[in-house]
Amino acid sequence: MQLDDNLKQLMKELGAAINDALSDSEEISAAIQNVRNAGYDVFLVLEATIGFNRRTKADGSEDVNGLKSADMKLKVTSQDLKFLRSLKISVEDLDKQ
Repeated sequence: MQLDDNLKQLMKELGAAINDALSDSEEISAAIQNVRNAGYDVFLVLEATIGFNRRTKADGSEDVNGLKSADMKLKVTSQDLKFLRSLKISVEDLDKQ
C-alpha cells in the first residue's frame, strides 16, 4: 500500500505525540524509578499497532479499494481468539470460520 505524503506526516506527528506523552508522564517516570530503586535496570519497549482506513463514501456503499464490506472476511488466529476471550469478548461466530 502506497502512503501519500500527507498520511506519512500525520503518522509521524502521531508517533511524536505518543512519545512525548510517555516521556512527560509523571506516573510512568515514578514507576520506572521504583523499579530502579529496587535494584533493576529498566528497558521499556512498547509496541503499538495503529490502523488507518480511509472513510467510506457518503452513501457507505464501497470502501476505498472498491470492495463492499460483505466481500471482506476477517482472518482470526487461535491467539486472536484467546486474547478476545481474555477480554470477555464474545467469539462464537468467529469459531465457525
